[in-house]
Amino acid sequence: MKRIIKPELLDQLPPDDPRAVNSRKELRRLNRLMRHADIIAQHLAASEPKPTDGCIVELGGGDGTLLLRVAQRLAAHWPAMKVVLVDRQSLVDTETRDGFRVLGWAMENVRADAFDWLRSESSDGNRVIVTNLFLHHFSEPRLRKLLQYAGQKTRLFVACEPRRTMLPLTVSHFLGLIGCSAVTRHDAVISVRAGFTGNELSALWPNEGQWQLSERAAGLFSHIFVASPRIEVASSWAR
Repeated sequence: MKRIIKPELLDQLPPDDPRAVNSRKELRRLNRLMRHADIIAQHLAASEPKPTDGCIVELGGGDGTLLLRVAQRLAAHWPAMKVVLVDRQSLVDTETRDGFRVLGWAMENVRADAFDWLRSESSDGNRVIVTNLFLHHFSEPRLRKLLQYAGQKTRLFVACEPRRTMLPLTVSHFLGLIGCSAVTRHDAVISVRAGFTGNELSALWPNEGQWQLSERAAGLFSHIFVASPRIEVASSWAR
């Protein structure tokens, strides 16, 4: 299935448009059904070395609820972390901020374009970058550039994306059966057609021998990509 990128309705609606508010609520439900917080947390928890007083950045972090659920799964083993949510819109509410505070995690909400933020940030050997349903918005040349920037600014990169195969595409046409609105139904089909399969993201990552890349199906509908340091590089960072 050829990868096709088209604009999604949610990205074109004002943040406070009732259709956008409703669609974001539906996306939170779909993320739970697809277990994206569990998938991301599992790969972060398996990383070595474990970060100490480190930072987790989510590009396209939206309202922060996905990363909060990730944090709730990691907090017992990753204390005193900082979270940075980078998004062009400011959508994080007080309840989500309080959720991070209860865990003892600091939270910063940065309203910025992901490319601009990555270009402006310094390298950080203890920074983790994650994305959820974000990379599929970009064409291959833009993706290559974004991943190049990310590879210079992180020690671990985890992305959870739509899987571009027939089963997710078929299911995306029937989201109305679980009560999803027209915006979410439209965007789900667009997202799957723009998603990933095989080793498409690995081919775009700036691998100069220091990275170990993993890319595969995650569950029935999702695609996971992980770039982690090779053992000898990870050991040098741990010292």
